[in-house]
Amino acid sequence: MIYLDLNQHMDIETETELHKGMFIVYEIFNFEVCNKETEIQRKRWWFVLLFNNSVIVFSQLQGQFHLNGMHKTGDVILGGLFQIHFFSVDPDLSFTSEPEQPTCYGFDVIGLRQAQTMAFAIDEINRNSNLLPNVTLGYSLYDNCIQLGIGFRAALSLASGQEEQVTLEENCVGTPPVLGIVGDSSSRRSIAISTVLDLYRVPLVSYFATCSCLSDRQKFPSFFRTIPSDAFQVNAMIQILKHFGWTWAGLLIIDDDYGVHAARSFHSDLGPAGGGCLAYTEILSWGDNPAELRRIVDVMRKSTAQVVIVFAHQNHMIQLMEEVVRQNVTGLQWIASEAWTSAAVLQTPHLMPYLGGTLGISIRRGEIPGLRDFLLQTRPNLHHNNTDENSVVNQFWEHTFQCRFAPPPGWVEAGGELCTGQEVIENVENELVDVSNLRSEYNVYKAVYALAYALDDMLQCEPGRGPFSNNTCAHLQRLEPWQLVYYLDKVNFTTSFGDQVSFDESGDAIPIYDIMNWVWLPNGRTKVQRVGEVKRSAFKGEELTLDEDKIFWNFESKQPPQSVCSETCPPGTRMARKKGEPECCFNCVPCSEGKISNTTDSMECTSCPEDFWSSPQRDHCVPKKTEFLSYHEPLGICLTSISLLGTFICVVVLGIFIHHHSTPIVRANNSELSFLLLVSLKLCFLCSLLFIGQPRLWTCQLRHAAFGISFVLCVSCILVKTMVVLAVFRASKPGGESSLKWFGAVQQRGTVLVLTSVQAAICTVWLVSASPMPHKNTQYHNDKIVYECAVGSTVGFAVLLGYIGLLAVLSCLLAFLARNLPDSFNEAKLITFSMLIFCAVWVAFVPSYISSPGKYADAVEVFAILASSFGLLVALFGPKCYIILLRPERNTKKAIMSRGTK
Repeated sequence: MIYLDLNQHMDIETETELHKGMFIVYEIFNFEVCNKETEIQRKRWWFVLLFNNSVIVFSQLQGQFHLNGMHKTGDVILGGLFQIHFFSVDPDLSFTSEPEQPTCYGFDVIGLRQAQTMAFAIDEINRNSNLLPNVTLGYSLYDNCIQLGIGFRAALSLASGQEEQVTLEENCVGTPPVLGIVGDSSSRRSIAISTVLDLYRVPLVSYFATCSCLSDRQKFPSFFRTIPSDAFQVNAMIQILKHFGWTWAGLLIIDDDYGVHAARSFHSDLGPAGGGCLAYTEILSWGDNPAELRRIVDVMRKSTAQVVIVFAHQNHMIQLMEEVVRQNVTGLQWIASEAWTSAAVLQTPHLMPYLGGTLGISIRRGEIPGLRDFLLQTRPNLHHNNTDENSVVNQFWEHTFQCRFAPPPGWVEAGGELCTGQEVIENVENELVDVSNLRSEYNVYKAVYALAYALDDMLQCEPGRGPFSNNTCAHLQRLEPWQLVYYLDKVNFTTSFGDQVSFDESGDAIPIYDIMNWVWLPNGRTKVQRVGEVKRSAFKGEELTLDEDKIFWNFESKQPPQSVCSETCPPGTRMARKKGEPECCFNCVPCSEGKISNTTDSMECTSCPEDFWSSPQRDHCVPKKTEFLSYHEPLGICLTSISLLGTFICVVVLGIFIHHHSTPIVRANNSELSFLLLVSLKLCFLCSLLFIGQPRLWTCQLRHAAFGISFVLCVSCILVKTMVVLAVFRASKPGGESSLKWFGAVQQRGTVLVLTSVQAAICTVWLVSASPMPHKNTQYHNDKIVYECAVGSTVGFAVLLGYIGLLAVLSCLLAFLARNLPDSFNEAKLITFSMLIFCAVWVAFVPSYISSPGKYADAVEVFAILASSFGLLVALFGPKCYIILLRPERNTKKAIMSRGTK
């Protein structure tokens, strides 16, 4: 007895290792002895297999397995595994009874159509003189009854042969039982079967197994498929999610490799590729578990995710939807995997209020010319009812026409009909001859042709130039399946439908899927229509094409739903992830000042360039406001007006003095110095204009030099005038006549020139060594650029001011000493008063200048220039203009000379 249930659900690694052990035992069981009669004598054995410290006892198997199948002889046989029945009852394999044929029930017409498609493809190849000439292909197609155990036994039968007598040549060589197998339709069965077949490198080309794990070339070196892997299916779904902006979705998976690997791909790829995340991931268990289904549907109902992705088979969906209907969970957008996208059993009026609008991934639809005519030729064989092929066709016939070839007792009496074999298939509605939506069949068709083209390439090998050891080629009489694997890797052809077929390094075909939409028609009927496709190309990567106008949305708005955990963050904000929640759940935080985000759902705010600042909306950078003492602002206008007014007054005073140059008041105390002093004051007023307006290189260099030289010229004139007053007074005393020779007109002009030249030298050295330059200062205000003139050298600026101050202090001291001299000899009092004003202004200037930011520093300096200039102008020339204009009677030599005696 076999203490093992091959159909129970188990971990895939355990299952794979177990199948390897089984194959070893099975090979021992099929130990063959070649003799002259070339008959295979089957030995009966007892075996013990140690596995995971357990003992599994195998009995001697009674003869051969009996499996439903379809067969056709040929020079080379291709195997096939198809799901022709939904359910089975395993036979008794104990050593106490004779072997039984597995009882399969629940006829699947689609599975038969797939098997018939393979038969048609082989028939078409045999009729093609350009493909495999002089070679006739045959087939052995078995029904796996959707059970792992039966499918596994069928695969072993194909790989090792199950006929009672296998005719071989005398040297025990010949073609193997099958050269390659098309199948299986399930990832779970394909993993187990491929693991064992890989021991002998028998190629397995699946038309429906999508598990991404099968792309592992180290584990499955001889596995190929004509359907895209789940990895691409997941990517296709992610592209759909990304296209509609669905970043928050739920995921339901089946508890097998199909679902588990899909979940792994979603968890690893959804975030990086689509910017989304999963609200929940739930597993649909095998078997009937109402409590678990209630819990899962309750999670779906409470979740804010409106999109639900389901990787499951249709039988699991049926159970799930029963609970969805019971809890009345509506308003969901379903995304279907290819396993149930086309499931007609779910497209019922009862379920369409919930499943209407479903978007599904579907296998590429193809067209196979001539297939329908071939299917219409399907007929039961009434004379060989005991053959496997006849058994399958008879079951289809009975299923379609609801009749019996060998009715049970009482069948006719109960009103049942007998099958005659003359019934016409076209007269009844059946899926066998419906070739309007060939998808899995198209994959079967491509798989058969892939094997045929690989075999054709192998047989066209030139002797001595082959790919095998010693440059040998394969021969038809001694073909080995592993030799075909080499050519399958390199196969490349185009179908009559225009699709290119080739395999990549993982054994996967060029991926392409159709996007399907479940349309709920007004009359209550359902239509599944194609609304787009997703494919991968070598140059453009994954491409999604959707015709959104054709998509039916099962919502009142007739528009795509919104499925997000958090609303999109608008420009001007950034996403701040909520602690302890998925990355799609976040708060929108406004960008701080000086930073922006100009896209939706920005992860970070970017800083604006140095000369830019963030807009009030924080969605773009704007040039920073520039600040300087402008001619257009009130302060600048006021200072400019005062400067021009001072200049105008100087011109007027100079005109008055020129007009009255011969009067005693003008001629007193060297009129030439008075004229020079007025000119210097006018320059002082004008140099203040250089501090107004946007700083430029020439204004920055000229403003301080002009200011320094102008004021030194002014103060020098005052200093010389003061010194002349003292010299004249001393000359009036006995023995003091000699002091006047040092203060003649030439000496006075020379002294002013020398004192001014010193300042000019200071300015020259300053400009050459560290010239003032325009500077954009952003330290005062973040959102403003303050244009200012950087002094370049603080020492140079201090020396310039210090020299002016030195001359001013010296003039003030000398004037103070001469304040009590007779009025007829000097202006000492006026000079003293003017210099006190001058010194007071500039002493107050220093701290005010240092503490004033930006343009206000320039305003302070301009104010100091204007204040000191007006102080000198009014104090020195105000009284004289008063006498000249208003008291001309005092503008006489007598009056001036007599002022001191009154």
